[in-house]
Amino acid sequence: MSLPKIGNLAPTFSLVNQRGEKVSLKDFKGKKNVVLYFYPKASTPGCTVQACGIRDTQSEFAKLDTVVLGVSPDSPGKLQKFIDKYDLNFDLLADEDHAIAETYGVWALKKFMGKEFMGILRTSFIIDKEGRLRHIMEKVNTKTHDQDVLAILQNGI
Repeated sequence: MSLPKIGNLAPTFSLVNQRGEKVSLKDFKGKKNVVLYFYPKASTPGCTVQACGIRDTQSEFAKLDTVVLGVSPDSPGKLQKFIDKYDLNFDLLADEDHAIAETYGVWALKKFMGKEFMGILRTSFIIDKEGRLRHIMEKVNTKTHDQDVLAILQNGI
């Protein structure tokens, strides 16, 4: 599976959030930029650091007409627990069958402690208001992710 091409329309999606509400890319067309970030699993150390960074800079994203959406293979219930535990202020989307992760090319073979398994490659996609893919971050630093994305947005996508 390969990543979508920068400059093309981003692959469409409709997933349910932590409250079971459907969220689609088309909901933001003409209104907001979208940061779609894929992460492996709610409430794990790296994913928590990444999500809390976004939580703490949410007002900066709002000033840039940008909505942030996190995507993982977790269930809506698990996502709600993650949000409640860390007081997250943005939507997390459940991709339980990893169909959207596959569409975006981030469902792949991973290795951890000598074992191989299929999972999410931590990757972020920046999509403009017209639905075009403007930037892909393949090497995501969980500690600086929010600032790295803000810098890209501030420099004009």
